[in-house]
Amino acid sequence: MLLALFLLLAQDLPPGAEAISLLGRPLVPAAIPQATREGHEQRLASARAAWERTPGDPDSIIWLGRRTAYLGRYRDAIAIYTKGIELLPHEPRFYRHRGHRYLTVRQLDRAIADLEQAARLVRGRPDEVEPDGLPNARGIPTSTLQSNIRYHLGLAYYLKGDFEKALEPYREDVAAARRTGNNDMLVATSHWLYMALRRLGRERDAAAVLTPITRELEVIENGSYHRLLLLYKGELPVDSLLSDAARGRLAAGATGEATVEDVTIGYGIGNWHWYNGRKEEATRLWRQIAATPQWAAFGALAAEAELR
Repeated sequence: MLLALFLLLAQDLPPGAEAISLLGRPLVPAAIPQATREGHEQRLASARAAWERTPGDPDSIIWLGRRTAYLGRYRDAIAIYTKGIELLPHEPRFYRHRGHRYLTVRQLDRAIADLEQAARLVRGRPDEVEPDGLPNARGIPTSTLQSNIRYHLGLAYYLKGDFEKALEPYREDVAAARRTGNNDMLVATSHWLYMALRRLGRERDAAAVLTPITRELEVIENGSYHRLLLLYKGELPVDSLLSDAARGRLAAGATGEATVEDVTIGYGIGNWHWYNGRKEEATRLWRQIAATPQWAAFGALAAEAELR
């Protein structure tokens, strides 16, 4: 079954490609620096050994899938989560992680189906911290299972252009972040909620999203979203977010070295231009983002969705 699923997922893909972009471009995993790759491979080997010892344990399956995806093998990860679902169909974490990776490979409808199922399975349950696969500088996880389900589900609706439907999961995430004092989830979800509201023409509601966002918020890993929100609020100039060097990396396209942060900020600035009437500038930025090697970043996926 696992092999059959992998073959189904891989059909019609050029050699080495993990997906076809929403604009029809084959997507090959971005190069990983040698030292980083070696670390990922070592952790994947440990995850595989743990799975071989306890192949029916959901944590073993999830970490095998996560460590596989960190090496750019997204379709292999999807197949691993699918095997987990066959074994334990009521485990919400499998749907949460498979839904995330369906987003990565541009299968938006499958992502929505998985994330909606994950949301149904966690309804009424206590939330739980989700361990980081790539820990931040402080080693402090900044998200939970349920916040990640809502975050990715809202994003999937957003990418489909269903901005109205994206509002509910985003609002729930913002409320949960404010209730628990989680500033990282607050700025990340507020960013997407604000943009969805602006695209719906609801400027007053969008402005209210920015009210709790201040320069003084302590943010561990989502600084890009924090700075974008301050831009939307009028407290930071656009040139302070995207440096000349970052603009150069984006302009270099597939041959350049754009970072995930460049793509994240670039998409947000493009959207800011768009709903303020500067559509040519927005489109130019989105085209640059869609051409970079950082196609697994949500900003690149969103840029493709805009251009399509």
